[in-house]
Amino acid sequence: MNKRAGGGGGHGGHEGPGPADFRNTDVLHFLGYIWVAFVAVFATYQIIFHFVRYIRTVACLNNETQRYFAVPHALYAWFKKNCLDAPLFRSRHHREFKMSTAINVGTLPSRLQTFLLLGYFATNVGFCIWSIDYRQDYSKVAGELRNRTGVMSVINMIPLFLLAGRNNPIIRLTGISFDTMNLIHRWFGRIVVLEAVAHTAAWMANKVHTAGWSAVHKSITGSTFIMTGFIATVAFVFLLLQSPSVMRHAFYETFLHFHIAAALLAVVGVWIHLKDRPQQLILYGVVAVWAFERAYRLVRLVTRNVGNGGTQADVEVLPGDALRVTVRMARPWQFRPGQHAYLYMPSVGLWTSHPFSLAWSEEEHDLNITNTVADEKGLPMNRQDILEMQKTNMSFIVRRRTGFTDKLYRKADVSPSGRFTTTAFVEGPYGGEDLSSYGTVMLWAAGIGITHQVPHVRDIVAAYANGTTATRRLTLVWIIQSPEHLEWIRTWMTQILAMPRRREILKILLFVTRPRSNHEVHSPSSSVQMYPGKPNVQALIDQEMQEGIGAACVSVCGTGSLADDLRRAVRNRETSWNVDFREESFSW
Repeated sequence: MNKRAGGGGGHGGHEGPGPADFRNTDVLHFLGYIWVAFVAVFATYQIIFHFVRYIRTVACLNNETQRYFAVPHALYAWFKKNCLDAPLFRSRHHREFKMSTAINVGTLPSRLQTFLLLGYFATNVGFCIWSIDYRQDYSKVAGELRNRTGVMSVINMIPLFLLAGRNNPIIRLTGISFDTMNLIHRWFGRIVVLEAVAHTAAWMANKVHTAGWSAVHKSITGSTFIMTGFIATVAFVFLLLQSPSVMRHAFYETFLHFHIAAALLAVVGVWIHLKDRPQQLILYGVVAVWAFERAYRLVRLVTRNVGNGGTQADVEVLPGDALRVTVRMARPWQFRPGQHAYLYMPSVGLWTSHPFSLAWSEEEHDLNITNTVADEKGLPMNRQDILEMQKTNMSFIVRRRTGFTDKLYRKADVSPSGRFTTTAFVEGPYGGEDLSSYGTVMLWAAGIGITHQVPHVRDIVAAYANGTTATRRLTLVWIIQSPEHLEWIRTWMTQILAMPRRREILKILLFVTRPRSNHEVHSPSSSVQMYPGKPNVQALIDQEMQEGIGAACVSVCGTGSLADDLRRAVRNRETSWNVDFREESFSW
């Protein structure tokens, strides 16, 4: 085969780039400008509101009324109600569509997410057909369309692989959640597949038009260039067919392994397909993004978990089909509320990892090592020596589901005393939130979602006692099925309830939806109240609005139906109350 220099993919018969190839290059530049503009807009938004919240925090440290910050800005309140926090249609956003209790079809994107995704999809469709003269000969039109869709498919692989990584730098720059990045990654993947299919279909249509179906088979089997391109397209189509929510949730670990294998096959196929062609340079970017992210994860995993005795995990059975996993890190860990981490337990899940919210963290000294070192030195240890001997204890509450969590539960359940210790690796931390600029904070949790909110409670109560937060009113609402679920966090809540000045700021509302009897539901104090049944979400939001101080934040981590109810209740008051809505979710 002759080597083509054209920028359109090397399918043409001419030597050197032609006008169509230059237009393909223009399309690449235009798409790159769109990506930069997208990141710039959201990064600017993030910087502005980081500055606003910093000013608000400083201004409210010694301000007990915070009246100025309680009034919403009319234009921004309208934007939040109708765009930023709005579901696609009426109220449904994160409540899952289910064909049965075991089959999850997925969720609806928000209004803003839908607008951005449809806009990007339409932009790709427009670029695929832009500036092609359809009055030309059929073969020329098919050739230009083939080259354009091929170039578009390859260039979109860069953000596709970038957004798939856990260490995606766009998250830090823009403040967009990993959950939203996952959604964007899935839609970028669909765009890449559709453009690859259009690329292959345009080539095939032209081949059939000029030489018949037999020529298609002959080209695929007789040309490495055509064969590898066809194999890559088949791999892309396989990725599309296995990507729906039903498949991901029903067989997640199987899906993940096939997903990685098919993606690798597709990249290798495209790489060989583009050999000695300019578009192969784009794949260098794709491979570099993937390789750097994986290498960075490996380095972090080793530096945090290898040495100093390694990282160990104590797994303990709790009531209500739950587990407490307490991890003793090999090295100290800087913990912030709202973070999550990925757990590897080779004895249970081999090389697979799973994300869990960090529920608690504290430092401890390894007394055995401390005493040994002190004896060897013959002198009292200084502060640096003590810091080197510190170990970070991190705790997770894990609800038994299927797959990894079911294996973990069964192993702990058959172990003596319902607990066992194993080697673990922790990757992270990821995420994190700062709620210190809000005068009123309302934290909602359903079931295991309490693991996301407990660190916020401890952090805000401690900051209030130290005078380093604007928060003057903190309400925790936890919805559980049975009082036995209180055991999940009893030891940590005992510590929080004993903290200085806790009664001045913290109120806890517990709702038990399935009590065995009314005797199980009783309020231990005026600041910790327990009720049977489900809460009236709108009534509690309205009460908080009437009694709140300054700007407010309503945060939720729980079921999709609870999140949607809260979203609706908050949106109903956003034009009269300066309130931000934050939802912690982690979908695959």
